[in-house]
Amino acid sequence: MVEFRNDINKALELLRAGGIILFPTDTGWKLGCDATNENAVKRLFEIKKATDPKEMVVLIDHPAKLQGYVNEIPEMAWDLIEMSEKPLTIIYADAKNLAANILGKDKSVRIRVTKEIFSKTLCERFRKPVVSTSANISGSVQPANFQQISEDIKLAVDYIVTYRQNELNKPTASSIVKLDKGNVIKIVRQ
Repeated sequence: MVEFRNDINKALELLRAGGIILFPTDTGWKLGCDATNENAVKRLFEIKKATDPKEMVVLIDHPAKLQGYVNEIPEMAWDLIEMSEKPLTIIYADAKNLAANILGKDKSVRIRVTKEIFSKTLCERFRKPVVSTSANISGSVQPANFQQISEDIKLAVDYIVTYRQNELNKPTASSIVKLDKGNVIKIVRQ
């Protein structure tokens, strides 16, 4: 428990300073930063050698926080979040209060309410959303566990969380759905 608390405190310190962290989530090990800090997001893109905002997901710890980051939440979103048994990323139209460089051309954003203990606690204590993106160079194989993350990625971040580093279980990919006004739903990935 001391390790967990120390990791949370150190990760919070770096997120607040605009840093990049390597941390466990409900879908495996991810690179993360403050989702409201455009410079931190820019640096995250540079580390990944990525250009597509679709590679970035915004994590929050509670569904009620959606209202702070999406102008109009389709009614169906609440039911989907509540009923989903596996991680669920929802693409919302018309995002607000987030770094512009994580939004699609249409101002859409990918948001997931995390239920995993570390990322949930981190978002809760940070009181802001956290960007989550695979811990790899864009286009290369995503690591299945901490041991598979490249040294280049590990050396590029400001802090590496120690909690859950020894786990070898394969992470679950999130389902991805796009919700538009009028409760129009498009399944991107099951």
